[in-house]
Amino acid sequence: MRSDDEPVFMRDRSRTNHWVYNPRSPVGRVLIAVTLVGIAVVLLLMANHAGPFAYPDPAPTHRSPSPDLSRRLPAAEPPTAPGGHSARTL
Repeated sequence: MRSDDEPVFMRDRSRTNHWVYNPRSPVGRVLIAVTLVGIAVVLLLMANHAGPFAYPDPAPTHRSPSPDLSRRLPAAEPPTAPGGHSARTL
């Protein structure tokens, strides 16, 4: 094949000392396709927050049991019935 003689990289015409993939080379075409597929996979992983872009697992919280405050509270008065009478006398 004639295209097998093409170099994989070629100098960019618009910049000096800048190399790009040569689409006329079969290896250059494969490298272009692999690069595009790789970029698409990375963008999908970023959009779905998967792989290395996943949210970190939340750190476990070590909660101590809440203290029993019922011993410190004053005794509650019994509820009053309508008319101001105690609920016990009704």
